Amino acid sequence: MKKEFKIFIDFDGTITNADVGENIFLKFGDEKEVKRIIEDLLTEKISSKQCWLSLCESVHQINKDELDNFIDEFKIDPGFKDFIGLCKKNEVHHFILSDGFDYYIERILKRENLNDLKYYSNKLQIINNKLIPSFPHHDIDFPSSANCKRNHIINNSADEEYTVFIGDGNSDKSTIHFCDFIFAKDDLLKYCEKERISYFPFKNFNDVKRIMIKLLSKKRLKKRHQADLKRREAYIQE
Repeated sequence: MKKEFKIFIDFDGTITNADVGENIFLKFGDEKEVKRIIEDLLTEKISSKQCWLSLCESVHQINKDELDNFIDEFKIDPGFKDFIGLCKKNEVHHFILSDGFDYYIERILKRENLNDLKYYSNKLQIINNKLIPSFPHHDIDFPSSANCKRNHIINNSADEEYTVFIGDGNSDKSTIHFCDFIFAKDDLLKYCEKERISYFPFKNFNDVKRIMIKLLSKKRLKKRHQADLKRREAYIQE
């Protein structure tokens, strides 16, 4: 019987070479205020949703052309397309889960001819030169991500499947507890170390591809026990 994998991928700082969302506000907002708001998020004084609302309010006026040109400066990981090719070749379903905004995700994916990729994110509109966010996937029980990544994993995977998460940051911390195989770097790696959660360290998608090839070829795999228990509990609740 073929092993079924579901792969979930963070966007900012994982697919892209830097955190696009954060840098937009550092560029167009008051830098000191933006850094304070982000620090409040990282120290859990505010939720991710409140963080985004405050960051959008910090940008008093935005020019769409200037924003688009700034977004176009961000590059994606050079190995990401090859990794997606591996997923498609092996018929592995893959999803982008972002706590950022559809506005720049769609623009970057379209530029890279990757606009067929399924993604879930928060939404952002420019209305009267103001940034107006909305949060269609918010779950008050998971404050570290305004777009509840955990719910997307539960809704897009089944008990018998192996779940894989690839990420780097704060919005991924509650999510990985529901995943069997975790690829982590930067702040997420530090969190895994602190919480003693097993993970694969990675620097780029060439690292991820190399390890995924091994996982796909293994005859036997073990699910991460704690993740399996958490998913089963969530499936029952659903």
